[in-house]
Amino acid sequence: MKELRIRVLAGVFVVAGILSWAGARLWNSVGTLPSVPLAAPVVLALIAVILLATALSIRARLKAQRDRVPGAKGVDPMMAARAVVFGQASALVAALVAGMYGGTGVFLLEYLDIPARRDQAIYAGASVVAGIAVIAAALFMERVCKLPDDEDDDHPGAASAA
Repeated sequence: MKELRIRVLAGVFVVAGILSWAGARLWNSVGTLPSVPLAAPVVLALIAVILLATALSIRARLKAQRDRVPGAKGVDPMMAARAVVFGQASALVAALVAGMYGGTGVFLLEYLDIPARRDQAIYAGASVVAGIAVIAAALFMERVCKLPDDEDDDHPGAASAA
């Protein structure tokens, strides 16, 4: 399984932001801009909390397993793999959604004197912050579940024949 690349996440964020900003400008010139739902930052924050809680739980269980604590519940490798996949998928979706709301929020900065648009800009900004929290929690989850690298230098029989 490949690790998440911050460049990929940043690229998704930037491309979604630019397309969203352009789409918001176009949509506003044709009619009314769709609103940013209040649920967007709430759902993203909830996903970030779930990811963080799962990562902390796995980390504690791995530490107890390493320290050979009696009665410690081990970590099933498939459960850890599923958690990492969930984290990676969540990070990619969060980068897309945060970019989308970021672009809309940048567009809405021109209309802060209108109370309804100001509220929408606040919701969009909160969505970007919550999306970044999801990405951070997913990267933490990936780091917690990463297997130690196998290094051939540690094995005495792995020396190259010269």
